[in-house]
Amino acid sequence: MIKARSKKQLTVRRIRRIRAKINGVATCPRLVVNKTNYAMYAQLIDDQKAKTILSVKIKGKNMKVARDLGSAVAKKASARKITRVVFDRRGSRYHGAVKAVAEAAREGGLRI
Repeated sequence: MIKARSKKQLTVRRIRRIRAKINGVATCPRLVVNKTNYAMYAQLIDDQKAKTILSVKIKGKNMKVARDLGSAVAKKASARKITRVVFDRRGSRYHGAVKAVAEAAREGGLRI
């Protein structure tokens, strides 16, 4: 008998599959975008040291908030002399707000 998987199990599976393929280092950290019902978060993570380089949170989850988040991350990253990142969509589809964060970060000067 085939057991149905819950949404949470499928999301965790997608996250693990994505993380198996990407890895952030100090010169090219991982840009993680996470959406909740309350806010949107973005972090730059160095996986070799297992440290968060910087973190940005903006309340809300619409397109305007996503663009503001992407530009804020790009601004903070450029202040720390980070120009390249690897994008981690955290199991979400690459459209809508997640895509807007990536595009705004590119416009802000980050190479994804």
